[in-house]
Parts: sequence; C-alpha cells; structure tokens
Amino acid sequence: MKLTQDNIYKQLSTVIDPETGIDLVSMGLFYKIEIIDNSIKIRMTLTSPGCPLVEVFDTMIRDVLSVFEGVDRYQDISIDLTFDPPWVPDMMSEEAKAELGID
Repeated sequence: MKLTQDNIYKQLSTVIDPETGIDLVSMGLFYKIEIIDNSIKIRMTLTSPGCPLVEVFDTMIRDVLSVFEGVDRYQDISIDLTFDPPWVPDMMSEEAKAELGID
C-alpha cells in the first residue's frame, strides 16, 4: 500500500473505539498527520485526558499503520497526544453523532 495521507486515514478509520464502537477518524480525534520521508507523524487527542484506552489506541494505531512498506511501527510512527484544543462532540462526523444520538 502506498504511503499517502488518504491511505493513512483509510487505515486509521479501521481503529474502532471499544467504548463507542465508532472509528477514531469519525470521532474526530486526529488533528494533523504528516508524512516525512517514510515516517508518519500524528497529532491527536482523546475524548478526555483520563481516557484509560490511551495505550490500547497507541498499539492499535501502530498496528494498522505498519502495513505500509518500509514503515517500522516503533521507529517510523510518532504519536503526539495533546488536549489543546480539547475534544468536543462537534468534532465527530455527522454519522458518528447520529449513531450516538448526539444532535
């Protein structure tokens, strides 16, 4: 699979939040994704600073992105977790809001 922004988002959309059943892309958790040479740099947030799934998401993200040829899950994937700006439900896709009953 070719390393492009679109393909990265496609792969990330397969990571499902076990608490909501919705993928992390639809949840609006990714702020920025950069490709630098053969490395992937991700800036993202979580729904709350105390989210107990932070390590689970880290592993899941690295797993789905390691499908790209030449991308090492530990050396070439950088995940910068931030809470500035904080996540709000408005960041979710319309489909995700509808699934969770959010207007």
